[in-house]
Amino acid sequence: MPKRILQGTVTSTANAQTVTVQVVRRFKHPVLQKTIKKSKKYRAHDEAGAFNVGDAVSIRECAPKSKTKRWEVMTDAMLEEHNKARAETAAAERARFEAQKAAEAETAQ
Repeated sequence: MPKRILQGTVTSTANAQTVTVQVVRRFKHPVLQKTIKKSKKYRAHDEAGAFNVGDAVSIRECAPKSKTKRWEVMTDAMLEEHNKARAETAAAERARFEAQKAAEAETAQ
C-alpha cells in the first residue's frame, strides 16, 4: 500500500528530532455545500533538525518511531525520488493507454 503524503506548516520544534506539523484540508460540506476548513496536527520525525516554525513541509507515513510519531519529514532527496517515480508511472500509463487506443483503431478498420 502506498504511503500517504501530506503538506503542512511546522508549528513547533520544541522536542529533539521532532516537529509538529499542522495540515489544513478544505472540503465541501455534503448537505450545506459550504466550504469547510479543518486542521489536524501530526508529529513528524526530523532527523537533522533542519526545519523551523513556519516552514512549509511535506510529511509521509512511516513505521512508528515513538509513541506518537508515525510520520517523517520528506527531505529534498525523498521528494525528488517520489516525483521521479510518479513521472515513470504516468509515462507507463500513457504508453499503455496509447497502445490500447491503437489496438481499438486497428480492430475498427
